[in-house]
Amino acid sequence: MEYRFIAGPCVIESAELLDVVAQELVGINDKLGTDIIFKASFDKANRTSIHSFRGPGLDKGLQMLADIKSKYGLRLLTDIHESYQAAPVGEVVDVIQIPAFLCRQTDLLVAAAKTGKTVNIKKAQFLSGTDMKYPVEKARDAGASNVWLTERGNMFGYNNLIVDFRNIPDMLQITPTVVMDCTHSVQRPGGAGGKTGGDRQFVPGMAMAAKAFGANGWFFEVHPDPDKGLSDAANMLHLNQLSELIEKLKN
Repeated sequence: MEYRFIAGPCVIESAELLDVVAQELVGINDKLGTDIIFKASFDKANRTSIHSFRGPGLDKGLQMLADIKSKYGLRLLTDIHESYQAAPVGEVVDVIQIPAFLCRQTDLLVAAAKTGKTVNIKKAQFLSGTDMKYPVEKARDAGASNVWLTERGNMFGYNNLIVDFRNIPDMLQITPTVVMDCTHSVQRPGGAGGKTGGDRQFVPGMAMAAKAFGANGWFFEVHPDPDKGLSDAANMLHLNQLSELIEKLKN
């Protein structure tokens, strides 16, 4: 069984942060024989508040990500929010991610597919696993040869998510790679006074439960000091916990 691991900070905060995380991922890869894909967003366009930190933007952010690939040899993943971003992002990263709230946006899916890169589509919080047949069809019809799906929970009333793990085997009927987003699934969306809260203590359990339901990929937002993170602070996993968790998932 080939497992895929994706990890990195929620947003590009600084070059120094990217270096710290990348060095840890390289160490884990060397130790465990993994090929962790480095993830960070150049723009968090869906923050709760207009005052929230968004990141360095497209041009500077892509240069910072390209520097990580050059220095550490890590594969890269980042997300896009506008169709025009797909082509320049596809010049730098290996996997283009479609955010959950945007997974039905036809033009966005088509633009990502036309880059020739792997397209990772996050399941919307308002859709079932079987509903994801249609976003995958859009990407494949536009030329994408490798499409992944990612589970990240469903809305459960206000400011809460719940994971229906049956979505994982349902989505495996659509595409052979299904990723569990273990950190976004423990969010409390908009539930922390103008920002999103979360419960990071449940991240390891989410990961192991997803494996039991057949997931073959895992997505972790990580930070060396999560509580000081500029986005998703409450649900990011501490960087020093990542190696042990990945080792458990591999065994």
